Parts: sequence; C-alpha cells; structure tokens
Amino acid sequence: MKDGYTHPAPARPEPGAAGRYGRAAFVDVETTGLDPASDEIVELAIVLFAFDRETGTITGILDEYTGLREPSRPIPRQATAVHGITQRMVRGRRLDDARVRALLEQAEFLVAHNARFDRAFVTRLYPETAAKVWLCSMRGVDWRRHGHASRALQNLLAAHGIRVERAHRAGADCRAALALLSCRGRDGDTYLQELLRGLEPRAAGTPAAGGKAAAGAPTPPAPAPSRHPGRPAAGCATLLVLLAASGLGLASLGRVLPPGF
Repeated sequence: MKDGYTHPAPARPEPGAAGRYGRAAFVDVETTGLDPASDEIVELAIVLFAFDRETGTITGILDEYTGLREPSRPIPRQATAVHGITQRMVRGRRLDDARVRALLEQAEFLVAHNARFDRAFVTRLYPETAAKVWLCSMRGVDWRRHGHASRALQNLLAAHGIRVERAHRAGADCRAALALLSCRGRDGDTYLQELLRGLEPRAAGTPAAGGKAAAGAPTPPAPAPSRHPGRPAAGCATLLVLLAASGLGLASLGRVLPPGF
C-alpha cells in the first residue's frame, strides 16, 4: 500500500441500523524508539473494519490509511534496523491529520497488538483517542491456552501460516493482525470473539482486555503445542483469501459487508 493512499470514506449507517454489526479500527505505529515521552511516531497505520458482534467474525475492511511522518530528531540506526524506515523516507512527510481523525472517529473502539505501547504514542498526537476504549490483541487473548508460548505478533503470524508483506511495517502488520484475529482457537471461537469479551461496560479511556490487571494475573501453564504448527487455523482462510484477492483489501472485501456498510 502506498504511503498516504486515500480511499472514499464509506457511508455511515443510519442510527440503529445493522445493530448486529460494528466498526472498529486496528492501529499500529512504528517509532524512533520505545519511550513515548521522548520518542516519536514515524509511521502510522489505521485499518477500519466491520465485524459481527454475535459471531466475532470480521466481515470486511471498510477503509485504511498508512502515512509516514518526519520526526523532530533523526531516526536512530537501531530503530531503522527494526522497521527499515530511514530518514530519507520520512523527509518532508506529514500525517494527514484530517484523514486520521475521520477514521478514528468512526471506530467504536481501537485494537492494537501491545496496546499500551501504541496508545501512549497515538494519544500524544491525537489526544482525543485517550477517550476511546483500546483492546490489546497481545494481552486480551489467552495465547498460551491456545498452545502458543509466545504472544509476539510475528511469532503468532508464523504459527498460523500468515505471511506478512513487510514485517514491522505498520500497514502490513495491521492487515496481518486482522487475519490472525479471524482465526479460530481451540474452543472454536475466533480470537476476535475472545477479545470482544473484554468489552464489558466501563468508562471510556480505561484499560480493556489486556489492561494492567490482566497483565499482572498469573499465567497458566501452556497446553501441548498443536500437532500442525504453522498451519492456518480454521476460520482465517477466508479473510486471507479475500485480502490477497483484493490487493489493498478494500474492493473484494466490500462484497461481504453487511447491509448499511
């Protein structure tokens, strides 16, 4: 996906329409370092998706944005070694703030893999996102119960046979993470469905699934690993095929969106 590529924003459903279906956004950032107090975002990706509240399935990608941003200080070599983003790539680049805000506003909640990290950086640029509920796909899913010793995104993707276009680039990681959340765990539910159980009534801006309390809880022993490591779990193949067929993940996926989207 080209940096800053824009697509027509989908029409909003009428209030009360398609109540079974919701909208959320997966967010990922690449940064100059690990400290949100001193480091900065160099790439931001947002993928707005539709989901079925009852089944926990992702029914389509509505819109997406990826943008590069020039930080106030040079990108350290060690950061470039991780995400591959160089100073030359970001020179003169700015995020499309209006576009970003328009996407975030449509989302009922935000999802990120290690949400504490992404939220800390995103709220510095867009303070209004502090009022959003953030779900963490790293801590909000009991990956050990599903047979995965590591909850790192790239390890989980590999275990489910999900190939990443460019690992540690925000846009590719967002789309791959959505494919992961579409997979089904040992109980037959999608991982998104398990994550959605963290959406119990709470004040906006407070930690949801995978918050501080969840992170501090004791971790149960890992069950026996799958006999077929690296094979895509049942349930994620459909989204993987649609993502591959649609190129940017928009046109083809639009065919499976519910009415009103």
